Amino acid sequence: MAERELWTVPLGQLGYVEALELQRNLARDRISGAIPQDLLLLVEHPPVVTLGRSSKQKHLVASPEFLQSKGVEVFEVERGGDVTFHGPGQLVGYPIIDLKRHRQDLHWYLRKIEEALINSLADYGIPGERNTAYTGVWTRGKKIASIGVHARDWVTWHGFALNVTTDLSYFDLIVPCGIDGVVMTSIARELGLESISMQDVRDRVTAKFADAFDLTAVITSRATLLETVA
Repeated sequence: MAERELWTVPLGQLGYVEALELQRNLARDRISGAIPQDLLLLVEHPPVVTLGRSSKQKHLVASPEFLQSKGVEVFEVERGGDVTFHGPGQLVGYPIIDLKRHRQDLHWYLRKIEEALINSLADYGIPGERNTAYTGVWTRGKKIASIGVHARDWVTWHGFALNVTTDLSYFDLIVPCGIDGVVMTSIARELGLESISMQDVRDRVTAKFADAFDLTAVITSRATLLETVA
């Protein structure tokens, strides 16, 4: 076994509550040392709006009744940041990283996530950009990826959401990340394509994320991972 690995777990489509419970449990096991390596969970969610610690009610434009009629769930969570949307066609990544093995600096950690996503977009010829006023990744002035994290004992959870083929109309239901006037985009929109391989995006993000944190990516299954801590 390599000394420093990134155990990457493709979860496919998974409900938000189940994914949240899973990452909380895995973060606990990473803190205790029951899981010996850093993790990256990769998932697509059914439509859901999440409210971070900085969320303001006015940034939830649609009423709870309207959201329910559209099949959009709403959850308050412990991550940083404001309101965001997750849904089909969006690659959501939950890194469970022990920053004591890297650098005990959440600002550094956020910049590293941005670096991984910017380098992933570069593979598609999309110029990823940082915005000095906000966390996340932009391209040509439009936001393509959102980031919101939480940490305890320097172990992280929550993470990033990269729009691949996301139905961007869902973002009209909120003020994304609390940024007035922000325009959301996706890889498909930037490339002028109707579809793009989520598997390909997932592979590229995995590789760039491992590179950013100087880790070796190892693909594993949820079942195999849970056997580790059984």
